[in-house]
Amino acid sequence: MSETPTPTPDDAFEMLLAGNHRFVASSPEHPNQDAARRAETAPAQNPFAVLFGCSDSRLAAEIIFDQGIGDLFVVRNAGHVASAEALGSIEYGVTVLDCPLVVVLGHDQCGAIAAARTAIDGGRVPAGFVRDIVERVAPSVLAARAAGSEQPEEILTEHVRHTVDLLLERSRALAVVGLSYRLADGTAQLVGSHGLSRTDSTR
Repeated sequence: MSETPTPTPDDAFEMLLAGNHRFVASSPEHPNQDAARRAETAPAQNPFAVLFGCSDSRLAAEIIFDQGIGDLFVVRNAGHVASAEALGSIEYGVTVLDCPLVVVLGHDQCGAIAAARTAIDGGRVPAGFVRDIVERVAPSVLAARAAGSEQPEEILTEHVRHTVDLLLERSRALAVVGLSYRLADGTAQLVGSHGLSRTDSTR
């Protein structure tokens, strides 16, 4: 595999935004999805970003950001919960694969957030390991409400920011971006960032 320069966090972010713009405009380029790319990446991988997102079937990272084989190191679970396994996978992408950027990707109509809201409001608490996910999302719901935010979009924003903060506290990631994805129109909106020169704000 040929050596390519590692992009800066800003460059990596711009590549993702450009891909999302192509997807929204229904003009995807489908880069790096051919046999040549498959052969090129077989010996080793060199992704330009770690993407930590929800497992929702409508949130396929390589599609909504118009990327291909070997471009993104994707870590997903329901509600993008920062479990030990998720953090370890993210750190692998950062420290071993040298990814310059970590992206936290949340979305509207998130089932994990809805389940946490229901549980907090005295409704049914899921059984099994789903309960663990709800318990990890619940602090974001409570924090949003403590700040006077009740709307689903506001709670989603708080949850994405909460996950960004956890990554900065518990992992070795130096550049982290939080995005909120809209299922209906396909856009990824900036929620907060740390470590970027152009949008360096977590609030």
